[in-house]
Amino acid sequence: MARNIEIKARIDSVESLWPLAVKIADEGPIEIIQDDTFFPCPNGRLKLRAFSDREGQLIFYRRPDSAGPKESFYMISPTASPDTLRQTLALAYGEGGRVLKQRTLFMVGRTRLHLDKVEGLGDFLELEVVLGEGEPNETGVAIAHALLEKLSVSHHQLIEDAYVDLLAKIA
Repeated sequence: MARNIEIKARIDSVESLWPLAVKIADEGPIEIIQDDTFFPCPNGRLKLRAFSDREGQLIFYRRPDSAGPKESFYMISPTASPDTLRQTLALAYGEGGRVLKQRTLFMVGRTRLHLDKVEGLGDFLELEVVLGEGEPNETGVAIAHALLEKLSVSHHQLIEDAYVDLLAKIA
């Protein structure tokens, strides 16, 4: 399974971080519309991410809910039929929530920097530092902290919950 160090923070606006992200990015921006449907899963989280009616990914991941940098294990399976897969999984397991977002992706070295506008929640920064096989978590944590500093994001802005959990709290 692949793994990364992930960190998420609430931000005032995507627009306010945009110039800083552009300044440090090696690649991007890439605009992505994502429709994530979550399904009950006893061993972690299972979501279907639809990019369009012909492109999606079934993603299983496991990570702790904590405000600081955290290790995330994940597996991704592409699908050419996300709507049918969503219906099938919903019939089998029920739906656990849905998250609609507009994501702007930048690459900073091996880190995926996401500026997210989440419907019903607001604006967020998410960092995913990709780890190599056997690489210690501390390496990714150090990279994440350095990027937070470059982006002027304080530790008070960090959040522990996934977007789907935040939406459930306000529902």
